[in-house]
Amino acid sequence: MNPEEPGKLVGGHDPQGISAAPSSLFDLIRVAAFVLDADGRVVLWSPEAERLLGYPAEEALGELAGGLLVDREHMPMVLEWFGQVRAGASWAGVFPVRRRDGTLRPVEFRNIRLRDVRDRVHILGLATDADTVNRLETDLALSSSQVNQSPVGLAMFDTALRFLRVNPALERICGLGADAMVGHRVGEILPEVEVDSVERALRHVLRTGEPLVDWRTVGRTPADPVAEHVWSISYYRVHDAAGRTLGVATSAIDVTERERVTAEVIQARERLAVIADAGARIGTTLDLDRTAREVTEVAVPRLADLAAVDVLDSVLTGEITTALRTDGTARFRALAVEVRDDAEGAAAAADRVGELASYPPNRLLTQCVREARPILVPEVDSRMLGRIARDEWAAAELRRQGIHSYIAAPLVARGDVLGTVSLVRTRNPRPFDDQDLTLAAELAARAATCVDNARLYTRERTAALTLQRSMLPRPPGGSHGMEIASRYLPAVSEVGGDWFDVLPLENRRVGLVVGDVMGKGVRAAAIMGQLRTATRAFTRLGVPPARLLGYLDEIVLSLGDSIATCVYAVCDPPRARCEFAGAGHLPPVMIRPDGIARFVDLPVAPPLGVGGVAFLSRSMPLAPGTTLALYTDGLVEDRREPIDTGLEELLRLLEGPQRPLEEMCDAVLRSLPPLPSDDAALLLARAAGEQ
Repeated sequence: MNPEEPGKLVGGHDPQGISAAPSSLFDLIRVAAFVLDADGRVVLWSPEAERLLGYPAEEALGELAGGLLVDREHMPMVLEWFGQVRAGASWAGVFPVRRRDGTLRPVEFRNIRLRDVRDRVHILGLATDADTVNRLETDLALSSSQVNQSPVGLAMFDTALRFLRVNPALERICGLGADAMVGHRVGEILPEVEVDSVERALRHVLRTGEPLVDWRTVGRTPADPVAEHVWSISYYRVHDAAGRTLGVATSAIDVTERERVTAEVIQARERLAVIADAGARIGTTLDLDRTAREVTEVAVPRLADLAAVDVLDSVLTGEITTALRTDGTARFRALAVEVRDDAEGAAAAADRVGELASYPPNRLLTQCVREARPILVPEVDSRMLGRIARDEWAAAELRRQGIHSYIAAPLVARGDVLGTVSLVRTRNPRPFDDQDLTLAAELAARAATCVDNARLYTRERTAALTLQRSMLPRPPGGSHGMEIASRYLPAVSEVGGDWFDVLPLENRRVGLVVGDVMGKGVRAAAIMGQLRTATRAFTRLGVPPARLLGYLDEIVLSLGDSIATCVYAVCDPPRARCEFAGAGHLPPVMIRPDGIARFVDLPVAPPLGVGGVAFLSRSMPLAPGTTLALYTDGLVEDRREPIDTGLEELLRLLEGPQRPLEEMCDAVLRSLPPLPSDDAALLLARAAGEQ
């Protein structure tokens, strides 16, 4: 019995179908049955007839059916039909029946003549609600049209995961007819799809009732046995009206082309992201090694599993002449090598950073710089591997790491070939293609400009530093009773125009000068050289400090858009006096013999190059043992702090009991950051006296 409907017996689930459970369609239609005798009186009346027509059995039995159910206006027509059925014809149709409550209801009838054992005529009437029948017919027609005409592949599986029904679209997708599919499991007819995945999904939905939507499956079918396709499959458990599980319905769409386009879009976005990243990250400094590392860090792991930047040795050692030597070889130095975390073994096969390597003409890197064009090797075979690796050991290691694809792109800037960018794939299964080659060439072009800028900057900085240092005095020892010590620290980014000098004068006097030309590079160093030379010439003529600064002011004005600061002190130890003059420069520090340090209060004056202002000097006592400190702003200036903070720190470092000047210089320089952003010069001079 069905526990939800007491008194109702239902069949079992015999696999032979002998006592299988009934379809729930009868429960949905609810067919009413009744029997009339030859006169049209009700002799049998079912419970469904009572539900449909409203009359209980005790009111219907023995009554004329026409008088009970038919309106008077329809009675002639009904009597005619009744006579035809009694004579042996059958009648079917929809007819408005009057229910017990007086309402009319359209009912679909099937009327059939019966005979009993006494050969008496009876009429069997089967009736159901016409609206219910119409709704079912519409639903069935709609479902059938959707299944047969849908471009989406549709299938129904039974609880044993066998095909129950397939639509024409699925027949086209699979390349098989319905007769070859129905009654079979997926693996029996489509062995080259992901059978385990499909059946695992079917079992999950059958067991849990949880739908699986857009489940991706890959494989080949008889419709296209060569190419692999991708399908988006959705799974739904199917029940009848009584809630009994019938199986699993599936819908399948071939999304191979969509997946390909999506993959291409993703790859294009990734390539654009690499280019954007390259623009933001490469060339953040003018350091050649750092720039090369930035190139490899952009490429790994999004573009390659291993990336290397190699530059021609001539780029580092001098002017660029030609990429190749007379024998066709090329000499490279690796500036940077980067590998992804799970491919670190490949790094051992790359050229070591900083080491010189000579490549023969048949190496791909040599060919790349010789032809100044990128080279793509989609599939690396043994022959190509020999042209990529530096030696047999490196080739064996790259093979062990799984190298399968390679790109070499030249670094070309301002028409000169500087080196190459090498890209290797070992873990990434997708081989490089033409679009990757275009991306690598774009990356190399951006990198080449930054590498060349860094190269030119390094060359200019080296030239400026060499020029500046050549113009600085040799390390002074002592002069006319003055003990001297100095330090000069160039900036890491770009050399400026700081200078200092110690000038022996007549009558045992000593000239001390410190200056700073505004600006950076070779030009600032050249202007500094002119000022230093002029200062030496004027001091030999005995020009006093204030007038000397006036002459220097005129020289700076003649050089155009230039400005410099300077402080000049003439020490006279025999007379124990010192005369100072300054032009926009930070004040010197005087450390008395007792260790107290104070800034020298100089007359206010503009920098050199402003013009139109007279310079003044100030004379102060210079007791034996007094120490003077002249310096440039790089020693005290920090962009994160007010300059007063740096000046106070300088006083603190200089004051105290007398120490050797070299020790004092070292103490001051130790307070500077390890990578100063500006040049720093310090000149210490101590008048002869007790140490």
